[in-house]
Amino acid sequence: MNSANRRFHPAWIVAATTFLVLICAAGVRATPGVLIVPLEAEFGWSRAVISAGITVNLVLYGLVGPFSAATMQRFGVRRTTMVALLLMLVGVAAASHVRYPWQLLVSWGVLVGIGSGNAAMVLGATIVSRWFHRHRGMVMGILTASTATGQLVFLPALAWLVEHRGWRSVTTLLVVALGVVFVLVVLLLRADHPRDIGLRPYGASPAEPEPPPVQGNPFVLAIEALRSAARKRDFWILAASFFVCGATTNGLVGTHLVPACHDHGIPEVRAAGLLAIMGVFDLVGTTTSGWLSDRFDARKLLFVYYGVRGLSLLYLPQAFGDEVFALPVFAVLYGLDWIATVPPTLKLTRDTVGERDAPTVFGWIVAGHQIGAGFGALSAGTLRTMFDTYTLAWLSAGGLCVATAVMVLFIGRGSAALAPSRAGQPVP
Repeated sequence: MNSANRRFHPAWIVAATTFLVLICAAGVRATPGVLIVPLEAEFGWSRAVISAGITVNLVLYGLVGPFSAATMQRFGVRRTTMVALLLMLVGVAAASHVRYPWQLLVSWGVLVGIGSGNAAMVLGATIVSRWFHRHRGMVMGILTASTATGQLVFLPALAWLVEHRGWRSVTTLLVVALGVVFVLVVLLLRADHPRDIGLRPYGASPAEPEPPPVQGNPFVLAIEALRSAARKRDFWILAASFFVCGATTNGLVGTHLVPACHDHGIPEVRAAGLLAIMGVFDLVGTTTSGWLSDRFDARKLLFVYYGVRGLSLLYLPQAFGDEVFALPVFAVLYGLDWIATVPPTLKLTRDTVGERDAPTVFGWIVAGHQIGAGFGALSAGTLRTMFDTYTLAWLSAGGLCVATAVMVLFIGRGSAALAPSRAGQPVP
């Protein structure tokens, strides 16, 4: 059956289900921000020790990505997503029983890290590449914005639970949410590819060439994609820029903004509300970024995004002095920019390596993002422990973002101009 004969394409059901998976995974990943202070109070662990467990989570989340993309190509999105949700469920449940730092490292660091790595931006990129030919930037923007929406949905409730019911009640809520989403995946994510149900991707014409099914060992496929991409300078610029993106979002602000607010006498629920504000505005900013990525030069968009982020971080130390006006202004600016970098980065990845390898190579770039996130979380926690303040962490991160804004303008320079990639055909 030709997709043109269907008024409603099932790609939208697949995208909506994926959105829910990403929301739930984002809520799980955002949770450490409200757990640092209660873990510190109950067990006497330093923020550097707690940040180490979070760092393992963030790094594994990234490193799993490229292998997850290859696994989805080989064994299917549905199976991979179900396994990811089960790993997160077991890890979160185990985290409620921790007594020693190594247990936090295993439960939240390893199990949740591997699970969330299989239900992350790479999942969104794979869905977009398989199910959509038209509106790719917009759909990727919406799926990416689910990370912010996850914060919006979960963080205020999680902070309230920590304050009124204790931090272990948070794990109960997350386990229930993961269980519900698992059932939805079983019921709604029935096909791995539109061709499995006799359809073309949304917006694709019957004459459009389609890449052949991927065969082979997922580990080998991921390594081969990396080996090929590593010969391109633009891949390393994209990976380096995403390292900075991760260090300054999930790693720094996502992990340490709530405890930093606590240092300035701001209650956890109110501090979590700031992250929720970021979630609201990132939903707008990242969706708009996807729309813009379909129409404008992705390099110039990244220049603006990293520049605004850097200036916002340089402003943050002064913002703590005015929690009524200045901190909400920071939250709005940072929220609009939180992960607006994803749609143009994915577009540049497709233009650099081609349609076929883009999800796996983007997985490697996301790995750089999460290694950066781990670096940001650990270094900020260490600086806070050493100097009893986060000021140096905010300022150094702001300077790094400004430098990155300049760096991304060099993508594509000195080589043939970047052109839209074609399915299954790498751009020379």
